[in-house]
Amino acid sequence: MRSPAPWHSPVQPAPGFDAARVRALFPALAEADEVYLDSASTTQKPLPVIEAVEGYHRRHTANAGRGTYRWATVLEREIESIRARTADFLGARPDEIVFTPGATAGLNAVALAWGLAELDDGDEILYSPRDHAANVYPWVQLRTTLARFGRHIRLVPYRVTALGEADIDDLAARVTPRTRLITVSHLHHVFGALTTLEELRDRVDPRVLWCFDCSQSGGHLPIDVRALGADFAVLSAHKMFGTTGTGVLYCARRVHDRLTAFLPGGNSAVRVADSMLQPAEMPRRLEGGTPNIPGILALGAALEVLTDMGLPRVAEHNRVLTRRLIDGLRPVPGLRFLPGPAHAPCENGYGIVSFTLDGIGATDLGFVVAELGFLVRTGAHCVPADAGAERVQPVDAGGPNGLADADSVRVSTHVYTTGDDIDRFVRCVATIASEVR
Repeated sequence: MRSPAPWHSPVQPAPGFDAARVRALFPALAEADEVYLDSASTTQKPLPVIEAVEGYHRRHTANAGRGTYRWATVLEREIESIRARTADFLGARPDEIVFTPGATAGLNAVALAWGLAELDDGDEILYSPRDHAANVYPWVQLRTTLARFGRHIRLVPYRVTALGEADIDDLAARVTPRTRLITVSHLHHVFGALTTLEELRDRVDPRVLWCFDCSQSGGHLPIDVRALGADFAVLSAHKMFGTTGTGVLYCARRVHDRLTAFLPGGNSAVRVADSMLQPAEMPRRLEGGTPNIPGILALGAALEVLTDMGLPRVAEHNRVLTRRLIDGLRPVPGLRFLPGPAHAPCENGYGIVSFTLDGIGATDLGFVVAELGFLVRTGAHCVPADAGAERVQPVDAGGPNGLADADSVRVSTHVYTTGDDIDRFVRCVATIASEVR
């Protein structure tokens, strides 16, 4: 089945970005001959982020808040300043921002700090088996753990549409009086589709909690957790110019009294009578132990870079590149797009496009284009082969080409990607397609 007709208005460069000046911010790109097209896996690091990490290790290394001397107290104030900056970035309050080792750790924190204490026998979590494993396996593990204590919860899968979005009607049909949490990928890591669940909100009991995996949308487009109606949301710093090992967990105030200290240690709990531990106030309740100080400082620098660039401009830049890539690849014989922006009736997309090519496997194609200087991601992209859910059929429609579960090539962009990068990649794929045919 062929894809819809391409968008017809001419491609224009995104306004306001000087390609040379932007790329000069990222030292790794200045030294590379390859074209980096794997920003959905991790982004390149700008100079302010690198300097934040080096500065911590070169000057005044200390444990934040663990001493009364100036090095420690200055670091503590800086971390709290970054917490407030992160809250502004998301439209939240500082006490709703928890620093974590990453988005995966954040989703597991929701499962442990909320799920273990709150879920009863027969309760349900709605999720997509097509999401990243980090938004599937924590719920599977939670179900396994609770079963050991005699509480049996259900994981209810919902469909994904041909556009790569959560199927709102299917999701609404699966909500029951036992539904306790709906979890969704805000911007899908393979399909590049945006899901807000806005159409569903008035159709669901307000007691149901909403969890958004914003790993791919963070740093790519503006996020307002209140507009999303999120109770939980996670971000991955290394996908938004920061470093690995750092993430953000947003916890709305309405759920604070339902969260336990799942990681007892320094800061997260206080000792009271009879050897009982009383959880500390949020967000410390979920931040036991020494934080990743250089990672948090790097996150602060990354937020400044993104704010200076302007997230609406970043989103527009990636939208233009997405459209340019799709329109360029569409005529290639044997190329088939996975669900996502290529099948949308209007212009959308935020920098992620996945496809397959007849006559050559995704891994081999990835190897060939890498040898020719283009760095892309191939494979299943951390989509679980078996999510371990009760089988509610059909789980999803499989996309317009039945390719939702196929290994694929994923191309992902950011501000340092140029139109020329995209055009050269398209010509490379077209050449390979003609040869394999």
